[in-house]
Amino acid sequence: MPKPSRRTVLATGSALSGALLTTGLTSGLPAQATAADYDHGHTSDPWRTVLDDADLVWQRMPATWYEGPFLGNGFLGSGIYAEPGAETRAVRFNIQHSEVQDHRPEFGSLFGLARLPIGHFTLEPVGTITGLDWRLGLRDAELTGTLTTDRGTLTLRALVHTSRSVLAVEVTPSAGERDFRWVFHPADAISPRAAYRPLPDGYQGNPPAEVADHAGVSAAVQPLLAGGQHVTAWRERERGATRTLYVHVAHSYPRTTALDRALKAVREASGLPYAALAVTHRAWWHAFYLKSFLSVPDARIQRFYWIQLYKTASAARRDAPVMATCGPWLESTPWPNTWWNLNVQLEYWLIHGANHLELDAVTRALSEFRDNLTQEMAPQYRADSLGIPRTTDPHLINGAAGTLTGYGVGIPGQDPPTPEVGNLTWALHNVWLSYRHTMDERILRDVLYPLLRKAINYYLHFLEPGPDGKLHLPATFSPEYGGNSRDCNYDLMLLTWGCRTLLESAELLGIDDELAPRWREVLAKRAPYPTDANGFMIGADIPFAKSHRHYSHLLAVYPLYELTGRTADERALIEKSLAHWVGFEGALQGYTFTGAASMSALLGKGEDALKYLGELMTRFIQPNTMYKESGPVIETPLSAAQSLHDMVCQSWGDTIRVFPALPAAWADLTVHDFRTQGAFLLSAVRKGGTTRWVRLVSEAGAPCVVRHGIPGPIEVRDGRGRPLRYTDAGEGAIRIALRKGESALITRRGDRPDLTVTPVRPNEDAPRWGLPGTEG
Repeated sequence: MPKPSRRTVLATGSALSGALLTTGLTSGLPAQATAADYDHGHTSDPWRTVLDDADLVWQRMPATWYEGPFLGNGFLGSGIYAEPGAETRAVRFNIQHSEVQDHRPEFGSLFGLARLPIGHFTLEPVGTITGLDWRLGLRDAELTGTLTTDRGTLTLRALVHTSRSVLAVEVTPSAGERDFRWVFHPADAISPRAAYRPLPDGYQGNPPAEVADHAGVSAAVQPLLAGGQHVTAWRERERGATRTLYVHVAHSYPRTTALDRALKAVREASGLPYAALAVTHRAWWHAFYLKSFLSVPDARIQRFYWIQLYKTASAARRDAPVMATCGPWLESTPWPNTWWNLNVQLEYWLIHGANHLELDAVTRALSEFRDNLTQEMAPQYRADSLGIPRTTDPHLINGAAGTLTGYGVGIPGQDPPTPEVGNLTWALHNVWLSYRHTMDERILRDVLYPLLRKAINYYLHFLEPGPDGKLHLPATFSPEYGGNSRDCNYDLMLLTWGCRTLLESAELLGIDDELAPRWREVLAKRAPYPTDANGFMIGADIPFAKSHRHYSHLLAVYPLYELTGRTADERALIEKSLAHWVGFEGALQGYTFTGAASMSALLGKGEDALKYLGELMTRFIQPNTMYKESGPVIETPLSAAQSLHDMVCQSWGDTIRVFPALPAAWADLTVHDFRTQGAFLLSAVRKGGTTRWVRLVSEAGAPCVVRHGIPGPIEVRDGRGRPLRYTDAGEGAIRIALRKGESALITRRGDRPDLTVTPVRPNEDAPRWGLPGTEG
């Protein structure tokens, strides 16, 4: 295999940069990379450079899930930290799985359909733990390092295999630690919410797991009261001086087939040494990262960003359950299922710009389980309406609704249950984003249009004209402010976006829909969004008058981009509403600041966006980039990656905006294969505070309007270097006619910049994420 050059040249042909060499990670990297590493290059591969630099390191023992390494593949997940109460005697490897749940809908999604804890292994050395040196290598998605005791060392490496769904942990002990052991501890199969809330009447936990040997493979079989089972199977194999633990989890309902599947998976995997498993595992991850590239001169944020990509690919797959609040890493939590009034939406935003639609479980799940959504509606609305409850299991079932068991969709103007009716429309905005970033008409025709039509139809049942001649909504609920209000902004904003999107979609699909006149009437006559002297209200009956973490009353600004500051008055309203919202301390949480950062980016305020991300990092993000409120939740760090996307590129409103909201300190920046609406792949480089070049590849032949940001006269060339015609689209944008597969390179006239994908030099050093020791 030829040795790659120091920099990977970005070809000007119709295909962008080719696949790079993906050899193993460089060993012995410093715990804190310095600016010199970027000047002299400690690898020849730009992806490898940024990923090596982003590795998390531990020189201190992590005490909790918020501090430790984490491994996963969308299904099986393992968080690694000291065993509580035995911190110097054992290391915990949690074993959890996104498909493992209960099946008793009579107790609702929070108890009867909740995710169930599985258990954990403890790695128990002979001696007392005195130190450790671990690295979570992002590029290979492996944990490596040593555990030191007063009797010797344990050298380990661990992965959750991307396709086999097996946890493999290889341990090489020194002589004094040859008798270390692994112990499995089954968890009580009861909803984690039981530790936080009273139990529903009649609810009880499932019986204990049954542990037995099956011809050399151990298995903990967890029977379920509703039928079915989940099984944890494991085997330890010794090869020379190393011992490798192989673990697999299987779930089945209503049949009891999980045991056979788990045993088979472990037997097959354990026939391979760790190194053989690692080959296919690493190949998947190397290819994953090559789909896009981003480098910014803030070392802390750049590392954080690449960790979020690793985290998302560890927590999500298209065919995996939609991410629950903890992802696959179930911990003690009051929220043991999937949350649809903000969490899901934020979890998946980054997949679009980062060019990872293979992780889109939302579109798949809403399509696959749409019939279950019908059953969540009151019987009189099931024929023509759809909604999604605040909480569901992976099959989009809430079960019995109640304050203890789970939150139903509700009916506008009635309470109980709380009328939180906009969640499906908001979730379908994610589906719309997947369509817009791929221009895959199947998403539009088969998923978005039919589901959005029924979601909006639910609103139409309740819209009534008022004395002012406007169409008004009865009282509904704005997550999670408290109280119901007429003309709730959460719902009015989603209704507006939904009607506009349905009309545009019907035209694209050639559908003459009988409801189109009604959608036009809504857009023409719906009540204005309630506002007061402080900006947007919660609704006509409720001002925004207390600290509140959600931006549900601001959805028309972000992420719907219905209001963008196109006029001076509209901009002033957005600025006033944003300042009023974040000005109330007390109940603000991490995603408050990611929302504020993205809204600031919309307004072109890069300094403010960076300030809000700084607040998030300082106040809320944990050592391993996880996040907590009353329990672990993962949506906020993932949405922070989207906030960074919004600073680097925005493509709402049929215009691609390159570097729309960068702070002054970010004079250099590289982005490559960033996916935009219209199914374009954007590459661009900024140096010395100036955009040097912009390149777009069209995957669908959609109209191309780009606000490139290159100062002075420009020239546009095609993939063969020939001039391309373009027209002025106003406001610093140009319009280029590109057919599917064609590309355009935009540069300053007469400039021939170096077209390369390289990391940018950080402005200053920063400590790594993890627990890198007292010296950072």
